[in-house]
Amino acid sequence: MDRQNNPAAPTTEGRRRLRVPLAGRSPRTRSVLVATGLLVLGISPFAVARTGGSLREGVRNGTTVRETEIISRVGSTTTPTGGYATRQSNLSSSGGGAVYGCRSQAGGSAATPRPQNPCVRANNLSTGFAFEFNASNGDVGGLFSVGTGGDSKKPFVTNATGVATGLNADRVDGKNAADMTKDAVTATQALSPLAQVTAAGAAGQTRGVPSGGVSDNAGMGDYNVVFTGDLSTCALSATVTGTDPGQVTVTPTVAADKSTTAIDVRTFDGAGVAADRGFHLSATC
Repeated sequence: MDRQNNPAAPTTEGRRRLRVPLAGRSPRTRSVLVATGLLVLGISPFAVARTGGSLREGVRNGTTVRETEIISRVGSTTTPTGGYATRQSNLSSSGGGAVYGCRSQAGGSAATPRPQNPCVRANNLSTGFAFEFNASNGDVGGLFSVGTGGDSKKPFVTNATGVATGLNADRVDGKNAADMTKDAVTATQALSPLAQVTAAGAAGQTRGVPSGGVSDNAGMGDYNVVFTGDLSTCALSATVTGTDPGQVTVTPTVAADKSTTAIDVRTFDGAGVAADRGFHLSATC
């Protein structure tokens, strides 16, 4: 081509320089180089626009500084699979499906009244469930473990005050309200033992007295009442029964193993002479 008619046409020296990089190479080699260049040019825009690396199996992936969002539009289904944006499953009989860890600090402040983000948050923006846990064949649904445990720790907090369907609040430690009321009455009664004894030394109504715990000693107006437990810190009270004036005294003796307390009861007539009299004996603990 004549440069006078076409000034943009390369000179002979220019054409020689353009041919130098491919000099000595076969036509196939030149084709590969050209194809590679086109591939790099084609991929470069996507490589520059990409903000993260590929997810790699079996290794720790890089630390990100922005959220990774997975947005889908998958409708609910009645089949075993489908209906969720993502699904994680572990076929091992000893492994879990997913684990999420974070370093979120507790509580808030005047500047940030809302507590820090939790490690896991399920937020339903409509009216359906926010979460569902299902233990198909297990005996225990799950576990809440809070620090070292104890009365100062709470398993969860809720602002809902309605009755939870299926949550049996009537049972605690396998006992219902009636059982707990009965136990409370029994415990209260155990703190207030009593014995009703006739003048002949026969036991009437008793509480906290073992079988055979009431006896009439050989002496006039001398009785023995045995209560279960250590009554050394209890206040004993005795009253003679009937319309005739009388007097009564009590002397407790706690067993060495503190399993029982024997009460020596002495009754007298109105003049202070020993006499067989019926009486009521009680202890307030």
